[in-house]
Amino acid sequence: AVLSIIASIAIPKFANMLVKTRESVVKSSLGALRSALSIYYSDNEGYFPGVGDLAAALSSGGRYIKEIPPSQIPAPANHPSTASVTDFAGAYTDLGDWMYFVSSGAITVNCTHLDSVGRVWNTN
Repeated sequence: AVLSIIASIAIPKFANMLVKTRESVVKSSLGALRSALSIYYSDNEGYFPGVGDLAAALSSGGRYIKEIPPSQIPAPANHPSTASVTDFAGAYTDLGDWMYFVSSGAITVNCTHLDSVGRVWNTN
């Protein structure tokens, strides 16, 4: 009986910890992309790469980033893992990929679900 009580408490806590870990990975990848874009911008005298050029511009020679990291949003969204980048066209499409604003160089997560702290992913 004691073991079942402990299990009923520990299992949900463990599951929540896994979700938070997966969220941390996505947020860390987002930070790495933002840093790479910032350094690229400085090196190229105020020029951001286009969406089609983003992966090649940032990963060429491994100067800014080795590769575009995958974005995999955990539950409840459960978007598939993808390293694709979408150009912002006026609205988020909730695909779980990276959303890139060429004009400002901003990059966010293309997801309209809430994270574990209650913030919408695309505002992270």
